Amino acid sequence: MKLALHLVPTVLVSLFVMTSSAFAAEPPAVPNTTAPSEPPTMEQPKDSMDVKGSIKMPKVMITSPKEGAVIAQTSTVQLAINGMKVEAAGKSGVARAGAGHFIVIVDGAAIKTGGKIPMDGSHFHLAKGEKEVKLTLTPGAHTITAQFADGAHLSYGEMMAQTVKVTVK
Repeated sequence: MKLALHLVPTVLVSLFVMTSSAFAAEPPAVPNTTAPSEPPTMEQPKDSMDVKGSIKMPKVMITSPKEGAVIAQTSTVQLAINGMKVEAAGKSGVARAGAGHFIVIVDGAAIKTGGKIPMDGSHFHLAKGEKEVKLTLTPGAHTITAQFADGAHLSYGEMMAQTVKVTVK
């Protein structure tokens, strides 16, 4: 038994050395979980993203007629917009964020942001969500402005409008 007692301290010292050396070793490698260098972006319609994926402003376009075109007295104006949804004007004048409808203005300027768009002979509301309108104009020089407005017929402003000059033959 004397031999066995003599081995106990040696075994304990060996266990201590083995255990303490396990703690002295470098910790295991941890995968890099740092945040990406660019912040995440909100989900946007593909046509409202530029090449790098950043959000760009909505853009109203008159696709036909082009600037400086010579057109017939009765001609179709075609419209498009990037970054917004075209839909019918809201029932009871309700506006929806990110959506609206076109107004075509003949020989007039775009309406300031939040301005009520007139209902008259030179402001053609495409309130059913149309993207084109047939106009009959007198011969001579005219401007055609495409304006985007919300469901309550309030303008999204000059930044969401485009004007072209045409000549009617």
